[in-house]
Amino acid sequence: MKKIFIMIGAVLFLVLSSALYTVDETQTAIKLRLGEIVEVEDTPGLKFKTPFVNNVVKFDNRIQTLDAPAERFLTGEKKNVIVDSFVKWRIIDAEQFYKATGGNMTRTNNRIAQIIKTGLKSEFSKRTIADVVSGERTEIMANIVRFAKKDISEFGIEIIDVRIKRIDLSQEVSNSVYRRMQAERHRVAKEFRSKGAEEAEIIRAAADRERTIILANAYRDSEIIRGEGDAVSANNYAKAYNQNVDFYSFYRSLESYKKSFGQSNDIMVLNPNTEFFRHFNPEVK
Repeated sequence: MKKIFIMIGAVLFLVLSSALYTVDETQTAIKLRLGEIVEVEDTPGLKFKTPFVNNVVKFDNRIQTLDAPAERFLTGEKKNVIVDSFVKWRIIDAEQFYKATGGNMTRTNNRIAQIIKTGLKSEFSKRTIADVVSGERTEIMANIVRFAKKDISEFGIEIIDVRIKRIDLSQEVSNSVYRRMQAERHRVAKEFRSKGAEEAEIIRAAADRERTIILANAYRDSEIIRGEGDAVSANNYAKAYNQNVDFYSFYRSLESYKKSFGQSNDIMVLNPNTEFFRHFNPEVK
């Protein structure tokens, strides 16, 4: 009897557990009977179903994130860009969602990704790289949200937002842009060097001209000073000569002797009776 009661209890527990299910506050549940939708439960709590007849499919009613793979698009100027984006969406009609997708999240994400890709392709084809990078980025995302909402409404879901994470140029375009930037920088550098060389020549010419003027003025002033000094010297010599003619003549002769016999091996061949030796020979007048 004890075994029978245990078996009956196990069967009752199995039946009871099959008849009860819970709906979390973050979930929406669909009760099915042989594959047909019977009821949609969106209030949280403990729920009942007919065992072995009804089955329950639950969906997360929170906002979902689809991180789409990066795609390559062509801009209006025929340049390839690689766009990385993500989508925020949620289920707003569980019954419609189940009918349209069978509750398959992978199929739903693929469909959303395809719709967003089509919208991005359309928007990027009308704009230049400068527009999509900065100028009209907000407008692009708003247009894609409107486009996606219209195309996705039959799935019982809502597109909350579409955001572009990153826009990169393709390798070919990046290399081309880099080469253009490099050429532009070389041109600017060459222009700066040319202007610098021109300024250097102007400064060098001005410095040379100023140097020449300074040297000329200095030479002129030195000649004036030298002339004035020579005049003073000549005047002093003249005054000294007039005061004592014989002494001045003797002093000048000594100066001549000193310059003529400056070295011990100096030799001069002269007539001793010349004027040069008048102070060595008193008889010479």
